[in-house]
Amino acid sequence: MKPLVVIGDSILDVDIEGVADRLCPEAPVPVVDVERQWLRPGGAGLAAALAAQSVDTVSLITATADDRAGRTLARLLDQHVEVVPMTLRGETVRKTRVRAAGQSLLRLDTGGGTADAGSVSAAVTSTLRAAGAILVADYGRGVAAHPRIRRLLTELARTVPVVWDPHPRGPAPTPGALLVSPNLKEARHFAPGYQQPDELAKVLRDEWVADSVAVTTGSGGAVLANGKRLTVVPVPAEVRVASHIHSDTCGAGDRFAAAAAAALFDGSTVADAVTHAVEAAARFVAAGGAATLSTCDRRPTARKSCVEQGGSAFELAARIRAQGGRLVATGGCFDLLHPGHVSLLRQARAMGDALVVCLNSDASVRNLKGPQRPIVAARDRARLLTELASVDAVVVFDESTPSALLERLRPDVWVKGGDYTGAELPEAEVVHGYGGEIALVPTVPGYSTSQLVAAARSAD
Repeated sequence: MKPLVVIGDSILDVDIEGVADRLCPEAPVPVVDVERQWLRPGGAGLAAALAAQSVDTVSLITATADDRAGRTLARLLDQHVEVVPMTLRGETVRKTRVRAAGQSLLRLDTGGGTADAGSVSAAVTSTLRAAGAILVADYGRGVAAHPRIRRLLTELARTVPVVWDPHPRGPAPTPGALLVSPNLKEARHFAPGYQQPDELAKVLRDEWVADSVAVTTGSGGAVLANGKRLTVVPVPAEVRVASHIHSDTCGAGDRFAAAAAAALFDGSTVADAVTHAVEAAARFVAAGGAATLSTCDRRPTARKSCVEQGGSAFELAARIRAQGGRLVATGGCFDLLHPGHVSLLRQARAMGDALVVCLNSDASVRNLKGPQRPIVAARDRARLLTELASVDAVVVFDESTPSALLERLRPDVWVKGGDYTGAELPEAEVVHGYGGEIALVPTVPGYSTSQLVAAARSAD
């Protein structure tokens, strides 16, 4: 199967998270007591990781360097995509946000590396030529400006869907792109003198010789100039309400572009792809934004000490709180473990210092799924879950929802997968009542226990 190819500039994103409850005596600035540090791929790396949630095979063409930040970035990317490297001149770009109480206080940028403008490898060329769709995630660091790359993209746009997410410091998109997706601020930069999204979309479509331009407008959705048609694509009302809960929109543009590229890769029209991308970006913000792809950077022994002490989920929760840590919980039936479950658990574990799985009992599963479920008994499901590196403890509950259990456990973060909004979860009232957070992470398409059971029965 042909891959979806993402090409552009990758960045190492770091969030330093802590508590700021006093001012520095030397200056009127907050003092941040650091609690933890989160790492994730940024730029084209983030776009590729997001695309990999929708498409089986994603290749990332990006400029890399063998420095400390570059090695960390490579390790993070290897979890999601196949990297096809170009040469980076200079140090890997690292963007560090200092945050407290959910708000960014400061951003520190280091590393000024840019893509080498010399020859590109045969692997880069062959990867682009094999693409089923191409997403250009430009972050102004030279990959999208490379002369050979630009010639190839112009040629391939005649037969391959090309989505271009532009950057103010980068070049104009190459002619023939199927969809270009600037946000409103970027569009105004590219077309001085124009202010309204509709006129910007039309002017830039003509200027860039693109098939379509979608100007994204945050909570307003997007305005699409497609051929001679101009369409306003709003955020669905229920998702707009949920996304307003979160103020961190980091990565929303990457989510939009990745979702649009994945939809076009699957054969959608441009209009349908933009509609899908608007909803996907809004749900992404509602779920917590780019932070949901972050990995907690901590001492290797920190988690192991929790596991070795044993004890119940409630004892684990007490230890984590006593250490000033962050307890995460998720729940479900977890009948027939599959890659979708593993993805959910890995993302949930990355949000804190320990993960408790709230597992539906056999009776609870029967009430929810019918008399022929579960396939695997609760004792064995719990045993399988505890063998996973991402899971620290499992607790079984008999009710149809884990609300009563959560009232006792009181995790700092309750994680759910799928297309929920926070308000739709029956346990949302309990979690918000004790001051907890709800994080929604996207599911891996094509995986569900019900589908696996149906496929097995069909095969029989």
